[in-house]
This record gives sequence, structure tokens and C-alpha cells, in this order.
Amino acid sequence: MKNSTICEGQTVWQRCANFCSLPTAHCLLTGICLLLTAHCSLLTANAQPGAPRPNSPLYGGPPSSGQVSTGLPKALKNVGIDQRLNEQIPLDAVFKDEQGRDVRLGQFFKGKPVVLSLVYYTCPMLCNQVLNGMMGSFRQVSFNIGEQFDVVTVSFDPRETPDLAAAKKSTYVKAYNRPGAEASWHFLTGDEANIKRLTEAVGFRYYWDEQTKQYAHASGIMILTPDGKLARYFYGIEYPPRDLRLGLVEASQNKIGSPVDALMLYCYHYDPATGKYGAIVMNIVRLAGGVTLFLIVGMILVLRKRSGRAALTTSKV
Repeated sequence: MKNSTICEGQTVWQRCANFCSLPTAHCLLTGICLLLTAHCSLLTANAQPGAPRPNSPLYGGPPSSGQVSTGLPKALKNVGIDQRLNEQIPLDAVFKDEQGRDVRLGQFFKGKPVVLSLVYYTCPMLCNQVLNGMMGSFRQVSFNIGEQFDVVTVSFDPRETPDLAAAKKSTYVKAYNRPGAEASWHFLTGDEANIKRLTEAVGFRYYWDEQTKQYAHASGIMILTPDGKLARYFYGIEYPPRDLRLGLVEASQNKIGSPVDALMLYCYHYDPATGKYGAIVMNIVRLAGGVTLFLIVGMILVLRKRSGRAALTTSKV
């Protein structure tokens, strides 16, 4: 505790000693300022560069710089996710829904952002983890599928059937357990030509491994705008609810969300290199400074008002 420091270099004990000599109101004000400064310092520390970036093809991140050998097998060397931010996906591409009906991708863009995932339904492990990660994040945000956003899951295996899609949908809609998901979380299958159009548009690279009879592929999800443009990529198999919520708010052009979301977007910025939202240090400092100034002005007004009342009382006596 004695070695804990704040931005200006004084220890917490030294600060506390200074508080004892101040009037109660000033002490309270200084304490609030200290809390803001400490919070600012913590966010600044968390926002420092150097955090590990996803560079494994299995998790879809951009490759690391340099010529360092990864030791990856040949099947994985051309696997990954290339970001195509602001690019348009082919809304006229035709797939089949869970009932076997022909549908166009454009049918699922109805004025709301869309979360897109590319999996194959017979995948023994990774695709299920992607879907589990999506569902876990969906259940932790207050937005509801069908109200603030829709979800489209597409199989990139042309051999898979609508029956497989229907079975997978039943599992996840039931686990999500919120009204509206049945009509707004779509599980699609398609032919090779339309699958290729979609996967190339979003930068999703995968490979059929003849030896294992499985697909080698990356893991991640994308958020698209209501008009079908790629807005955000999130890598891996776990998607922080905060990042998902902020991504949906941005993709909707702030048509969903709350004033708190707008404040969060002022302080946090999407980093395409990591596929995460990180703190914008200067914006946080400005915000903390503005709050501190507001508190100081408010406290001065309160003290002046009290002083005026005290002087009036004295004059009457």
C-alpha cells in the first residue's frame, strides 16, 4: 500500500495526510479528482501498445510481420481471414434456408445490422466453438436477435443439406431461449459457386484436407451494416459482449443503443489489427478533465452559495 502511487508521484498515504488539513468540501472534491485520475491512469495503462495480436490462421488474425517460420502444415498456410472492411457482400447470392427454400442474402438485411458466421455443420470441434461463443455473447448483451440485429450462419461445405442446418438451428435457438430468434437467426446451405462468392467477398480462406477429410479454416465472426457492408471482424471463439455491442451500435450508425454506448464509443475505438475495441487515451483524458472541471465549478458554486447564506445570517444577528 505504501508503494502505491498516483499520476503526480505522491503516495496514497501522502495524499491522505494532505486531506486531513483541508475543509470537508475540498477534501471531498480532491478525493473525487483523485479517483478520476487513478481511473484514467488505469485505462491508459491498459491501452498501451504491445498486446499480443491474433496471428494464427486458426483464429483468423492478420499474419505477423517478418519471415519467421510458423511451422504450420501445408493445409494451414493459406487459411485465414482477410479483412474487407466497408466492402459489399453479394446480396444477390442464392442459398437454401432450413426448409430447403431458395433465398437471397439480401432478404436478411431489413434495416438492422447482421452478424455473419461461416461454419460447416459437421465440423467436429472449431465451428461448434464459434457458435457457442456467439451464443454466449448474445446472451450477455441486452440487444435481442430479431429486435436490434439479425444473425446469418452459412455453411461453406457445399455437400451439407438443409436438414443439417435445421438441426443446428434448433439446438442454438433453443439454447439462446429468447423470443424472435426462430425467425431471425438463419442457418443456410448453398452450392459451391455461391459459397465462393460470399467467402471471397468477406476474405474467408479455408482448405479441404483430403487426408483428414475435414476443412482447415479460421474462426471468427463479422458484423455487417443494414445495407450489407462489412463493418467489423471479431476473431477467435470468444467475443466480448462489450465489443459485440459496440460493433452493432457502430454498424447501425447509432440507430440502436443508448447514450452510454455513445460515450463508450468516444472512449473506445475498433482496432482492425486485433479485432478488438481498445481505449483511446486522449479521449479518456479529455473526458476525465471535463468531468473534473464540471465538479470543480459545481463545488465552487455550492461553496459560494453557502458563504452567502452564512454572511446573511451573521448580518441579521
